Amino acid sequence: MWNEFHTYWLEFLTIASVHLLAVASPGPDFAVVVRHSVSFGRRIAIITSLGIGIAILLHVAYSMLGIGLLIQTTPWLFNVLSYLAAIYLGYLGIMALKSRPNPPDLPRDQKNETVRELSDRKAFIIGFVTNGLNPKATLFFLSLFAVAISAQTPFEVKLFYGAYLALATTLWFVSLSCLLSTPRIREFLTQQGYWFDRLMGLLLIALALRLVFPGES
Repeated sequence: MWNEFHTYWLEFLTIASVHLLAVASPGPDFAVVVRHSVSFGRRIAIITSLGIGIAILLHVAYSMLGIGLLIQTTPWLFNVLSYLAAIYLGYLGIMALKSRPNPPDLPRDQKNETVRELSDRKAFIIGFVTNGLNPKATLFFLSLFAVAISAQTPFEVKLFYGAYLALATTLWFVSLSCLLSTPRIREFLTQQGYWFDRLMGLLLIALALRLVFPGES
């Protein structure tokens, strides 16, 4: 019994370590959460983070059910996923590039109101779709379940791994949301918020281009 527990514990530590490095690296999820934290505030950023975390369960589900193997062994299907993700990220990037500065004579309280234009539902969907369509996340979870997790690992243990990955991802981005939406940091960033939006837009477009032209990046 101890030997089995020891095996799963080491397996879990491996998964947790690899996931920490992956989730902390800048990518589409990071760019969207940062932009929402600055442009729309803490509530919207946290809801976006919840969407990202729930989308992790989608990756875990198809990896465990074997659907991921179909994606991995069918190049055209993976390409379609990549192009859809590129189009979506490009759209988000273009919208961010259209950001404009607030009128200089607008009262401060009204400036805060103008950025609350994103509904909770849309924020959640953006987070979910951004992560769910990310082909790099697809490859990450396929590799994780194929290499780091043994085929002999019980289904219940794999479910625990999946729940942990979703929870850890959510907590990471919720923490990032809370940090960037603190009054001092947000006030500093929103002073030049439209330039910050444009920077995030360029990052999203660059990520989209990298999906379409992987060999060029």
